[in-house]
Amino acid sequence: MGIARWGCWAAVFSAGMLAGLVLAKGVPVQPALYEGKAPSEAAKALLEVAERQAGRGTWELIGVGRVYYLSGDKTRGQAFFDRVLQDKHGKDDLDRIARVYAEAGDWDKAAPLFQSVLAKDPEDDSEQVYVGAFYNLKGDRAKAEELFRAGFSRKPDNVWKALDAAGSYLGVRPN
Repeated sequence: MGIARWGCWAAVFSAGMLAGLVLAKGVPVQPALYEGKAPSEAAKALLEVAERQAGRGTWELIGVGRVYYLSGDKTRGQAFFDRVLQDKHGKDDLDRIARVYAEAGDWDKAAPLFQSVLAKDPEDDSEQVYVGAFYNLKGDRAKAEELFRAGFSRKPDNVWKALDAAGSYLGVRPN
């Protein structure tokens, strides 16, 4: 095959890849998707677009999964989380998924992920307070205060940590 033909194939391949990326990331939301539609129909149409827009981005996929999971379609939401977890993922991905589980009241799923996050970065003082707030909300005050103590040992003047801890004593989920 000549160089010109290879160049042609390369151009076609590149154009196809570019089109795929544009179609995935650049899917616009049109008002016709949601205006005048029943809430469930509008949500379905918007979620279909969001799924295409998410592409392979882990935070985006977790975001789509979050909406499904918290709206009651836990199976579909879990599929998005599993998709993220089966590929290379970071501590922040685990944290985001754990937060969804905690928000949904699925502490049995949230706690192990939170523990993994803390184990990956035991010096993350903000995360210690954040996770402690969830333990406090779940009624494990001893574990919560252990995490608060560790979290406040460095940078004890952080307003967001103080608010997360304070709110947990009042039944308010951390921010």
